Amino acid sequence: MSLQDFPAADSDDPFEIDTSVAHPARRYNYWLGGGDHFAADRISGDTWAASFPSIKIAAIENRHFLRRVVTYLVKEAGIRQFLDIGTGIPSADNVHEVAQAIDPKARVVYVDNDPIVLAYARRLLAGSGGGATAYIHADLREPDAILDNPDLRATLDLSRPVALLLIAILHFIDDADDPHALVAALTGALAPGSHLAISHCTADFLSPEMNATFNAINTGERDRVRDAFQFRDKAEFARFFDGMHLIPPGIQSISDWRNDAPPHERVPATDAGVYGAVARIR
Repeated sequence: MSLQDFPAADSDDPFEIDTSVAHPARRYNYWLGGGDHFAADRISGDTWAASFPSIKIAAIENRHFLRRVVTYLVKEAGIRQFLDIGTGIPSADNVHEVAQAIDPKARVVYVDNDPIVLAYARRLLAGSGGGATAYIHADLREPDAILDNPDLRATLDLSRPVALLLIAILHFIDDADDPHALVAALTGALAPGSHLAISHCTADFLSPEMNATFNAINTGERDRVRDAFQFRDKAEFARFFDGMHLIPPGIQSISDWRNDAPPHERVPATDAGVYGAVARIR
């Protein structure tokens, strides 16, 4: 299957895609070395990489963080249900692959607002594992639509613990959309013993000069990308976990969170540029 198999934005197919603007999922796929992207995604990706060469390293490190999170949640926290919002184009070590390799009965619901993501997920991954897996075309900005989706309700039992994964997605939600309230709405619907895992870009590890460069690029990109970045500092990141119990080691660079590699072998926080944390909701 290739991108040529997917319809253009002027077709009647429910999986129509807009190739004229960059989308975070396809740009992320480009940084990961995948082949599921268009010219607009590559232009945006190269613009960022020209000033931040480590951005591709950060994308890869984020996938490593996701694998460690899911492994912890299944092996140590006893979680068997996952709600992954902003899943992105399927790549190596997808949530269901990691979770079901440990427990084949693990259940996963993927959510994304890019039609190409859902097209790939449904056409390539449906029925690939022993556990139940579902794919929903929805947006994080509409939590009720996610929680009330019949495919989610048929796959996950919300009366039992669920792991909510918001990996590299919240930095695409503007303050105007109140991301903290969106997260609270989602976690408030989950059963006791559920967990929340987040990774989020931050300027805390950047020099003032690099931060200014970032802001200039981000401003210039707003007319040619679907969702621009919004950095948040450690205090803003911590607010997503208000009232929850942070799992040790707490809020860390994603390269340091439960990483067994010696410190000198890890990707420096300045290159990863992303906070990560997991918390028990209640």
